[in-house]
Amino acid sequence: MTILVADDNAFSRELMREVLEQSGHVILEAVNGRDALDLIHGGLPELVFLDLQMPLQDGFGVIRELRNDSRFRNLPVVAVTASAMIGDRERAIAAGFDSYIAKPIDLTEVEAHVAALASRPYVGNDNRPHE
Repeated sequence: MTILVADDNAFSRELMREVLEQSGHVILEAVNGRDALDLIHGGLPELVFLDLQMPLQDGFGVIRELRNDSRFRNLPVVAVTASAMIGDRERAIAAGFDSYIAKPIDLTEVEAHVAALASRPYVGNDNRPHE
């Protein structure tokens, strides 16, 4: 599975990359929301871990664009955040995220999210114009 890890924190990206590559996944990385959208529009990832607080475009802006585009409505996207407060999980789910992980990242939780979301049908981006 090809997984995009979008996070402006290099340590977080490296940690996620290491654990996911050990499980046999191909990892793409983005350092901001605009880069994440570019990679997604390229049709590459089948699952996205998306930091909520990134430069150029935050995770909420990215998920809003994805869910408004018919090609990406079913793309599994997990919100990742260091500022986990009461109600943040509910806010992320209401915004269109499929799941939510708080930092510091629990690697077994990451693997559980991959296993759960990998079973969801997602055809991917075939680069047709959106409806």
